[in-house]
Parts: sequence; C-alpha cells; structure tokens
Amino acid sequence: MAIETCTLNVGGLSIDLVRKPIKNLHLAVYPPDGRIRVAAPWHVSEDAIRLAVATRVAWINRQRRNFKAQDRQTERRYVSGETHYFLGKGYRLQVTSGGPPIRIRLAGGNRIEFFAPVEASSEAREKAMQIWHRRELRARAEAEATKWAARLGLEPPAVGIRKMRTKWGTSNPAARRIWLNLELAQKPPRCIAYIVLHVIVHFIHRKHGNEFVALMDRQMPNWRAIRDELNKLPLASVPFCEVKA
Repeated sequence: MAIETCTLNVGGLSIDLVRKPIKNLHLAVYPPDGRIRVAAPWHVSEDAIRLAVATRVAWINRQRRNFKAQDRQTERRYVSGETHYFLGKGYRLQVTSGGPPIRIRLAGGNRIEFFAPVEASSEAREKAMQIWHRRELRARAEAEATKWAARLGLEPPAVGIRKMRTKWGTSNPAARRIWLNLELAQKPPRCIAYIVLHVIVHFIHRKHGNEFVALMDRQMPNWRAIRDELNKLPLASVPFCEVKA
C-alpha cells in the first residue's frame, strides 16, 4: 500500500501527516523549528489523529521551547581562529597553505592543523573536514560495534556514516548494518558508544519496550545520563539531528 502525505491543522498547529502501513501511531517533533510529524496507520481515522495530537499539545510546546533554547554553533568558514569540535573537545583551527589534497591533523595546544591551497573555497574545506570526521568516526564506531556485539553474542555489524536530519543512528538487522549520524564525530566518545550500543540492541529488540530498556540498563547502566548529555550539546549551525535518539 502506498504512502500518503498531507497537512492537518490542529488547534493552530500545522501537522505533517504521513499515512503508511504501520501498526501504531507515532508523533514526533523535530529541530530546529519544531516541525510536527505524525505517522499513522491507514485504519486510524482523522478524528483519532487530531485527538492524539490535542492530548499531547503540552508536550509538543515543551519540545519546541527546548529546541528554541538549545545552543547552536555559529556558521563555520574554515579559516584560522575558528573553534571546531572533535570528540567532544573544542579545537582552534590553524589554516596553513599546502596541498592539494587538503590535509587535516590534530596538533598540540588544542589545535587542528588544516593544510589547504590558498584558493580552496569554504565549500571544499568543509567537504575535507567532513571526510576527516567520517574517517575518524568510522574507526571509533567500528571498534565500539565490535565490542558491544561481542558482549551481546552477535556478529559485528557493518558501520555506515551519513548525514541524518532526524536521528543520531539507525539499524538494519536484515542487512547486519548500522548507520550513524556524521555529527557524532563532534561529540564525546561516551556519546558515540551509547548510540552504537542503542542501535545494536535494536537487533535484538526492535521497539523501545521494557526488554529493550532492561538490556540497555545491563550493558550501560548510565545510558540515560549520557543520552541527556548528548541532547544538551550544541547542534551544528544547520542542524540535522534529532534530540531524542
């Protein structure tokens, strides 16, 4: 059965409604501007959807206030003196003439050395930084995936890195693959470990039910504190992640 999309207005709130073949209704609020999305099964009536939204208005408004108050990084131009985050720490960027290709490395004094041709555009510099982040995040995530899979009695999954607009990570048990949000490269290692464990646990328990929570508690007793820390960290200037992963 095909997916159908439309817009509803509920008490002055604009709702993106997606109807598709699922079992339960899901309501989510997304950064940066608090977009509201409802995914609903075909058999749920419009009146029932409106009621579901109306009963969660207080929660929706609270989420929107949180998004508005959340810190954002300023737009980056990839020039000397900017602060760039890597594994939860702020580094001062030092751009030096060099290349091509553009080369990036950590240096002493909390610096990131960025060797780039003088004529390299900000877009080219940004792309090089993302390639570096992707490589570093993949190496760390693969080590975490191997560790957690062994503890759970699973084969290590393949790890993919990509930009995501609505999640920190996803899992595909059928393909034995997990996907992580590229922005995690800027977050502390414990946050990366938490997300990797979270998506791997979904290989065993698909939903966030009691069994899922119990397994997370056994493997990482402080996961809630790490989740809350991740949710409070500054987002990129053009955010593409959901704060509720």
